[in-house]
Amino acid sequence: MQLMNQHFGGVVETSPVREDGQFDTVVERSCALFRDLESDNQSVLLTHGDSVKTVAPGFTTVAKSGNLVTAIAKESRRLYGLQFHPEVDLTDNGKQMLKTFLYNISGLKPTYTVGSREEACLNLIKSTVGTSKVLVLVSGGVDSSVLTALCYKALKPTQVIALHVDNGFMRKNESQNVVKALKSRGIDVKLVNAGNIFYNSTTTLNVKHPKGAKRKIVSRVLCQTLDPEEKRKIIGDTFMNVVDFEAQELEISIDDCYLAQGTLRPDLIESASSLVSTNADAIKTHHNDTELVRALRAKGRILEPLKDFHKDEVRKLGKLLGLPNEVLMRHPFPGPGLAIRVICAEEIFQCADFSHTQTMLRIIASYSNSISKPHALLQKIHAVMSTDQEREKLRIYTERFPMKATLLPIKTVGVQGDCRTYGYVVGLSSNNEKPDWEVLFFLAKMIPRICHSVNRVAYVFGAAVTDQIQDVTPTVLSFNVLATLRQCDFVADKILTKHNVYNKISQMPVVLLPLHFDRDIFVREPSCQRSIVLRPFITKDFMTGLAAHPGKDIPSEVVTEMVKEIEKVPGISRVLYDLTSKPPGTTEWE
Repeated sequence: MQLMNQHFGGVVETSPVREDGQFDTVVERSCALFRDLESDNQSVLLTHGDSVKTVAPGFTTVAKSGNLVTAIAKESRRLYGLQFHPEVDLTDNGKQMLKTFLYNISGLKPTYTVGSREEACLNLIKSTVGTSKVLVLVSGGVDSSVLTALCYKALKPTQVIALHVDNGFMRKNESQNVVKALKSRGIDVKLVNAGNIFYNSTTTLNVKHPKGAKRKIVSRVLCQTLDPEEKRKIIGDTFMNVVDFEAQELEISIDDCYLAQGTLRPDLIESASSLVSTNADAIKTHHNDTELVRALRAKGRILEPLKDFHKDEVRKLGKLLGLPNEVLMRHPFPGPGLAIRVICAEEIFQCADFSHTQTMLRIIASYSNSISKPHALLQKIHAVMSTDQEREKLRIYTERFPMKATLLPIKTVGVQGDCRTYGYVVGLSSNNEKPDWEVLFFLAKMIPRICHSVNRVAYVFGAAVTDQIQDVTPTVLSFNVLATLRQCDFVADKILTKHNVYNKISQMPVVLLPLHFDRDIFVREPSCQRSIVLRPFITKDFMTGLAAHPGKDIPSEVVTEMVKEIEKVPGISRVLYDLTSKPPGTTEWE
């Protein structure tokens, strides 16, 4: 929309107001694109920092979010531009808009079906592999299970060799359960226990010199690595080395066989693969799109029949292939496993804007009191809250549920304006015994709009956090740290299953933070206490989504039980609940 507007003589500029998440927009249903919608008010995904200031001559504004232009059109030439994303779940009627555009405006026909795509996948596997062997890398998740089923259907069983690599970062009993489930479906899978290899592995990193030149260095060993992208790269490269070794043990040369991966389009998008874009920002490097994988892909040795699929499409394909529901609806688990669910740190993360952002948060959290004591920063808050109704809502909410907002000295990955961000986490807390989830979710949506260095907001269970956290608990991928997270993850998953809630949410990362709340600041010895975040998440396409709302998406009593049981695990300081949608936060914290 912005390119179209600028090309035809309009003006686009960066605005102090940005939107990252699900917002309401008012559409003109007289416009052909919106004619089939039942309401003027539409809930859509907006994610942008630039805005249309002046609409191009000949175009009209056909949708607005507050004062921001969210859609333009030149109906005489059938040109339409949307600031929001119609292709994702967070745009409630996006599919209808696309259907109207494709069939009514553009005159296309719906002949592209799951059945035709299955046939295309089978033909691709047959024509690529021929009589060679295929090494299928199976995790037990839906993607690799569907991939394996496709390979078995397209090829002779003797051509397919399935490998499951336990990298030491799996969940409790995960590998044993995966192998058992695959074998029950007639898939002979070899289990490779490689935990010790991964813990002590290194890789070569390309480091950019301040003057622009690049040089190669050897990374730290994985169990001492702090940077999440370095962790992902070490794990991805080590994974390929382990697979290469196992292939040799099986007397198969990587150069003579094909490596099959359940790579999906979102994996490639988030990894900024050249297969999808040459200009995308890397949000996170997936283990199935490292430099070594890209090198093998360039040689034509990687088989990825699902690379143009999204998660919901893979599940439909799996159903067509006859895979059982317990496989198709299994929660996704990242390739690097628990390694990227531990926020590793040796020192606090504080940029120059830390104090300024903390002051802004204090004003927002106590807004009902702040408006009676004029502050220069209130103007910035009011600039974002463009309507009196929104300001009044914030006043009522902060009066109804008194709380504290604390900027946590750690960083997590997010996606804002389609770019990767490394931002702060805000911890909201209160002395009220029961969380007011309506208020908390409203603030979680509001805060990143005002404080652009924040990409995640979480609720901290327990008493209100009144003191700023001054340090972090030194945290690396040690056996003890992983054992603590593994047990917390096991406890949470067990409770979800017990209450039949597992299939009501799409995924629930359990994340370990290097934070000790309520610590005596006069104690000089390093702490051994850390905290846990629960991230129940609702999505279909896994490109966007919402945090599960207790009382609506997940029973409040189930959340309470998870918190109480996790607090019993030795070494846990506090439990937090991630309130952030995607965007501005990603599903995972790293």
